[in-house]
This record gives sequence, C-alpha cells and structure tokens, in this order.
Amino acid sequence: MPELPEVETVRQGLLPAMENRRISHAEVRRPDLRWPFPPRMAERLTGARVTALGRRSKYILASLDTGQTLLIHLGMSGRMTISGDAPGSFHRDHPLRDKHDHVVLTMDSGARITFNDARRFGAMDLIATPAVETHPLLAKLGPEPLGNTFHAGVLARAFSGKRAPVKSALLDQRIVAGLGNIYVCEALWRAGISPMRQAGRIGQARLETLTQTIRDVLAEAIEAGGSSLRDYRQADGELGYFQHRFAAYDREGQPCRTQDCDGVIERIVQSGRSTFHCRRCQR
Repeated sequence: MPELPEVETVRQGLLPAMENRRISHAEVRRPDLRWPFPPRMAERLTGARVTALGRRSKYILASLDTGQTLLIHLGMSGRMTISGDAPGSFHRDHPLRDKHDHVVLTMDSGARITFNDARRFGAMDLIATPAVETHPLLAKLGPEPLGNTFHAGVLARAFSGKRAPVKSALLDQRIVAGLGNIYVCEALWRAGISPMRQAGRIGQARLETLTQTIRDVLAEAIEAGGSSLRDYRQADGELGYFQHRFAAYDREGQPCRTQDCDGVIERIVQSGRSTFHCRRCQR
C-alpha cells in the first residue's frame, strides 16, 4: 500500500494539473471501490474548481470551490496519472481506456486525471470542507511526521507505559500519521533501535534520534519519488526510486550496511507484518 512518501509524490505531481483548475467533466465508471462512491459524485465534481490540493496522512484532499473536499485514498494498487497537457509539466498522450480506469477527471486545461485501481481497495468521498477534520477516516489521526507538531516529546507521551514493540507503535496511525511498514523498518534501522524493543522503554535521547531519522527517511523517499515495488507509479507514470536505497526492508539474508557491523538483515513477523532488521546493531 502506498505510504506517505508515495502519496505526497502523487500529490506534488498532480498540483500543476489540478490546483486552481476547474474540472470540466468528471466521469465515474462504476458504483464503488472499497465502498460506494457518494451520490451523484460525477455531477457534483463537474464544474468545480480545485482551490487547494493537500494531503493528510495517506489521503489526498482536493478542496473545491463548491464548499466540498474530495478525499482520495489510493488503496493497495491505485494510481492517479496525468495525460494530455499538464500546465508547467509535460505532455503525455491520452491512453486507451483501461478496464480498471474507474474515475476520470478532465480539467479545463485539457489535462486528464485518471484513477486506475486494479484491486479496487482505493476510495473516494466528498465531504463538506468544514467537516474534513471530523471525518471518520481522519478524526483520530496523529501528527504529521513532517510537520511542526511531531517531535520527541509527542512520541514520549504516546509511548509512555507502552509494552508494545516500537515497530507496532509507529504503525499506529493514532500515534503518528502516514507511516507504513517500509519506512518504519528503514527508520528503525538508521536509528539503531530494535523493532522488538518495548516502546515505553526507549529513552529521550533515542527518541530525539528516532524522530529526526523518521523525518530524514521520509524526505529522502519523497525526493526519490517514493518506492515502486508492485503497482505504484508517480503522476507522470514513472517509477519511484527509493527502493534502490533500502538498507533494511526486503533485504533478508543480505549484509547489514551499518559501518563495522558484520550482521545480516533478518526477517521476523510482527502483528502479521514482515519486519526487516539487523539483530546485531539494532538494540
């Protein structure tokens, strides 16, 4: 599933084609994805201007001049790609219709935004803009890890007394929003913290290191266009490249890249998820 860097990369790629542009025509080609689309979604989107294109956790939020916000989640295999002329960006010929192209937005510039989702775990909803923060999918999310409200003190309070492994705690979207399996594995490896260590037993100095490491990993991943392992593509259809920098994730049996460490990356299962770490240098 795309994590924060992939969703942010898609948002940034869509900006030139969507922000401050009007949706001249919206086409919804099926009644649902993970759940039913809101009533008359195509009609409600057609003619609306996108006043801002933001992100909260793993959700893209398109604010509209109709007083509503379009919430978009890519799910497991969702892609949002641009074809035609994207202002200030590139030209890509409109592709032939694909059976998994479920929502198509034609902008007033002639650019076309296509939401393709082969596995149909993605989602869209229309929300009254003043009610966005109280939407069930967003209301209980923790701070954004790249924002000013995320710091070691936040983790210290959230982790206090927790016996759960730090890997599981960091995947809890109520503690910090947008982190997923890939980037938690990478951040813990860089910070030298065992994914099995109890969250409540990590000292303040190590939490300072961990918060900064999380920020660094996410920023580098966004700069690299995210990680393409299976379905993910950037808005221009290109792959992400951060997977070539993995030091822990999906490197089972390979040498640890920590200087002077002679350990190897191991794979364990935590809460049904694969965790990759070095037992020798992550403590």
